[in-house]
Amino acid sequence: MNPFHFSPIYLASQSPRRAQLLDLIGVAHEVYRPDDAAYAETLEAEIAGESPHNYVQRVARLKATYAAQSLAKLPLVGRPILCADTTVALDDLILAKPVDATDAARMLRLLSGRTHQVHTAVAIAHAGGMLEACVTSEVTFKELSQADINAYIQSGEPFGKAGAYAIQGIGAMFISHLSGSYSAVMGLPIFEVSQMLKNVQLDDHGKAL
Repeated sequence: MNPFHFSPIYLASQSPRRAQLLDLIGVAHEVYRPDDAAYAETLEAEIAGESPHNYVQRVARLKATYAAQSLAKLPLVGRPILCADTTVALDDLILAKPVDATDAARMLRLLSGRTHQVHTAVAIAHAGGMLEACVTSEVTFKELSQADINAYIQSGEPFGKAGAYAIQGIGAMFISHLSGSYSAVMGLPIFEVSQMLKNVQLDDHGKAL
């Protein structure tokens, strides 16, 4: 049994990896899906000249604000709302989710034999305001052959993944070195999230303080 007790939360993310990581530390959560998915997607639009670090923080904050406003309209028990966003960057170049196989191959060629950054921002909206954190990890790829890239794309794993790879999957075979947080690269920095949730307590009415 997990000896730590966390307040139940809403997870405003459809990522199964983030849900899995919350399960790992015993955080009870209910997945919230935005009522306007198209609008939620627009929150990820990039701003020219914005650094990857600032970008990911802004997106997480906007998602948390939008989720909090949407949930406030529903007859639900008040709970903290956790949002997160992960972006892969090669210096100042943001590598988002590939749109197709050609785009995935382009990203993998860029990452081949180089060290890149993975920024994961977390925002927890609650009645007392907003808690935020951002974790940056550095990941080094081995040199990838064209055969490596083709086989990986054929596996289907690159799609729906920032930077066209998944550290918790086949993509781990490409990583020669990691400096930072494995869970953050996976999608949720467990250390930071656990510390943030410890600061969120519930009052007798189930509302987050």
